Amino acid sequence: MPHPETINDTVSTAVQQLLCLTLGLGTRPLTAETPLLGSLPELDSMAVISVIAALEGQFGFEVADDEIHARHFATVGSLSDFVRARLMT
Repeated sequence: MPHPETINDTVSTAVQQLLCLTLGLGTRPLTAETPLLGSLPELDSMAVISVIAALEGQFGFEVADDEIHARHFATVGSLSDFVRARLMT
C-alpha cells in the first residue's frame, strides 16, 4: 500500500491540475493555501458544478447535493482534503 504522504501529494497534485484545466487557469501556480471560493473569479457557482463533475469522473466517486459545502471550496487544500476523505470511504 502506498505511503499516506505519497497519497496526499498525489491527490493534491491531481486536484491542482484538475482545477487549472476545469477553470481554464493555464499554468497559474496553485498551492494548498490558494483561496478558491470568493477569491478566484473563475470559480463561480456554475464552475463549482463543473469541478465537482470533474472530481467525480477523475476519482470515481459521487458527491451528493448535501455534501457540497463552501468550506470544501475555501482553499485548494480544503478541496484536496475533501477528496482524500471521499476516497477513504
